Amino acid sequence: MGSSSLPSSISTSQNKFQFGITKRDTKFSCSLSSTPSYNILQKSVPLAASIAILLWSTPAHAGFMSGISGLESVPGPQLPQIDFLKRFNEENQKKYAENDARFKETPLVKKLLEQSKLNKENKEIENKYCLRGAEWGVGDCSAEGMSPDEREKFIAMLKERVGEK
Repeated sequence: MGSSSLPSSISTSQNKFQFGITKRDTKFSCSLSSTPSYNILQKSVPLAASIAILLWSTPAHAGFMSGISGLESVPGPQLPQIDFLKRFNEENQKKYAENDARFKETPLVKKLLEQSKLNKENKEIENKYCLRGAEWGVGDCSAEGMSPDEREKFIAMLKERVGEK
């Protein structure tokens, strides 16, 4: 860590207040001299303490965020394999695969997949109408209010979506 020093001197007979802070390559010093002695001294000491704390503190390291590898980067030891748990896991995986296959074959899932395909086709038709509305400047996809450059980019994006060039 860096070395820090905090020299300070207070002289009440001459109404002087001096402090200096040195941290690595940074040096900060301040000297106050005035006639209303105690009032300025009273206000300057907390300021000097705050500056000393700010300049004296060292930065915190954030583990993996700061580039320093931590324990999470070290691979752990190989755990022993327990045959009972291994067989139990394999049986469960087989059950899950069978249930997934049965679920995919249900009439409801088949119906929903067909509707999804139809919705995709309808979306393509909607995109064609949207492109037409943007070119004509009418409807929900109107390009009114856009700059000519923005309008061209928007229409190009719609054409790409529809499959036109």
